[in-house]
This record gives sequence, C-alpha cells and structure tokens, in this order.
Amino acid sequence: MSTSRALNDEEVDKEMKKMVTFIEQEAIEKAREIKVKADEEFNIEKAKLVRQESINIEATFQRKIKQAEIQKKITQSNIINKSRLKLLQARQQLLNEVFNDTRSQLSKVSQDQTKYEELLKNLILQGLFQLMDEQVKIIVRKKDQDLAKNAIQAATKSFKESTKKNVEIELDKESNLSDDCAGGVVLSSHFGRIRINNTLEERLLLSQEEVKLIYSS
Repeated sequence: MSTSRALNDEEVDKEMKKMVTFIEQEAIEKAREIKVKADEEFNIEKAKLVRQESINIEATFQRKIKQAEIQKKITQSNIINKSRLKLLQARQQLLNEVFNDTRSQLSKVSQDQTKYEELLKNLILQGLFQLMDEQVKIIVRKKDQDLAKNAIQAATKSFKESTKKNVEIELDKESNLSDDCAGGVVLSSHFGRIRINNTLEERLLLSQEEVKLIYSS
C-alpha cells in the first residue's frame, strides 16, 4: 500500500511553473483566436462599409449625371425656344414688310386695264361658284363699271359652261366701292343677306391670314 507524501518546495515550485506556463499558453491561444475572429469580423464589416459606400458614391454619381443631363436639356430647350422666337419675330417682320409693300402696290393693279378686266372676271367667277345662286348683284368702283360689264359677260359664260346653270348678274350702279379701294368686287345674293367680299384689300388680308396659319402650324 503506497502512501502519498507532501511535495517539497522545489516540486511545488515546478508544478506552479507548469500551471502558469499552461495558463499562459491557453491565454495566448485564446488571444490568438479572439484576434483572428476579430480580424475576420473587422474585414467583413469593412467590406460591408466599403460596398455600401461604393453604392452610395455610385448612386450620387448617377444622380449628378441625371441632374446634369436634365440641366443640359433645359439649357438646350431654352436656347432652341429663344432661337425659335427670334426666327418667328424675324419672319413675322419680313412678312409684314412684304404685305405692307404689296398693300402699297395694290392701287397699281388696275392700271393695266386688260389684265385688270381679266382679274375682275376671275373674282366674279369665284364668287359665283361660292354663291351658286341664279341671281347675283355685284358692286365695283364707279370707274370700273365699264370694265365690269365685260367681266360679267365673260364670267357668266364661264360659269354656265362649267355648271350648266344660268345666272343673272346685276351690276349695282347706285352703290359703289369707295374710290380709296384698290379694286375688285363685292357679290351678294338673297337681297344682300349673303355677301362675298372679293376686293383686292380683302384678298390680300385673306392671303395674309393663310400665311399666318401655315407658319403657326
């Protein structure tokens, strides 16, 4: 039967050193494990932050690009609108000059009586096609009455040939267009209830309105 004996001081000191060494080794291993885990968590968290920051930077970059594109489009639109407005103003000014010049030349249209008589015929004929009535009265300038008689005959003939219908045209000798008028005719039917203004001034005004409609569309 063996009996245990008490350790002497030297042996106790050795055992203590072994225990301390073991504890230190375990502490070192534990510290290493904690450090490795901490590094892994740090790297993971750092990667998350870097990825999130990259996403934020990209989003900010894209937003700024869109803002820049929008601002560019706004600027381009403003430039185009200003250019279009200047073009419209210049075109309108040119048209006004053309029509004002034409208006000032209207009085010369009736100077060539042969051409003017043909013009009267065409203006009367156009009015007849619009009215499509059997009895029509026309008004001209007093000085155009002789030319109007010939124009009436020619227009009546052309109307009958085109429509196979007769029309009676009365030249109003009591009412006349103003001497200030450049020329042309006014046609009426149904006792004056229907009127067609084919004076040169009115034709020019209609042309001006048509040009405005064309350029505004």
